[in-house]
Amino acid sequence: MTSQQGNTKNSWLLTPIFGVAIFVVLYIAATLLYPGGSQVDKNSVGFSWVNNYWCNLINENAVNGQTNPARPFAMAAMFALCLTLSIFWFHFPQHIPFRKLSRRVIQISGALSMIIAFFLFTDFNHDLVINFAATFGLIAIAGTFIGLYKSKSYRLFSFGLFNLLLIGLNNYVYYTKDFITYLPVIQKVGFATFLIWICCIVLNLYQVAKIKS
Repeated sequence: MTSQQGNTKNSWLLTPIFGVAIFVVLYIAATLLYPGGSQVDKNSVGFSWVNNYWCNLINENAVNGQTNPARPFAMAAMFALCLTLSIFWFHFPQHIPFRKLSRRVIQISGALSMIIAFFLFTDFNHDLVINFAATFGLIAIAGTFIGLYKSKSYRLFSFGLFNLLLIGLNNYVYYTKDFITYLPVIQKVGFATFLIWICCIVLNLYQVAKIKS
């Protein structure tokens, strides 16, 4: 394989980064179209980065009761994100010295987590969908941690631990309702750092694959 052919093949590893970029653009577009209403003020105008949740963007009606024109963009963003993470968890274990069974468990768990997450757009119980998606997601994330440790990517491993702390804080606030007014911000910070973590892993895989090719 020539160097150019190797670079072309390895460039596919960067697909999740483009997916994250598409998600961010669609997310911002959705926030600009959101009519208004939040957990603090049902009559507020527009989307508040401090007081509104991500799920407010995907609901058919905004918190203020108006039809939500942001929903199609939020749905497209969610689809892009689910597809992006599915691709990531398909590629990642292929570049780590996993056994075949472990590789398949990570790939299938990651894909199932993203498929279930898309049911947030249906009439299924919101909490039930999140819990099932989170269960399979945790399996895939656990596999990611093991893979990072195996490949001696200790900085990415540590960054991932920081992400787990944010996820834990998010869940604590969500289920206990303590400091609930801060949850929208915690949710966004946790979400952003998770996506940055994924992008950093992808860049690391690309650099390693580029050196080997």
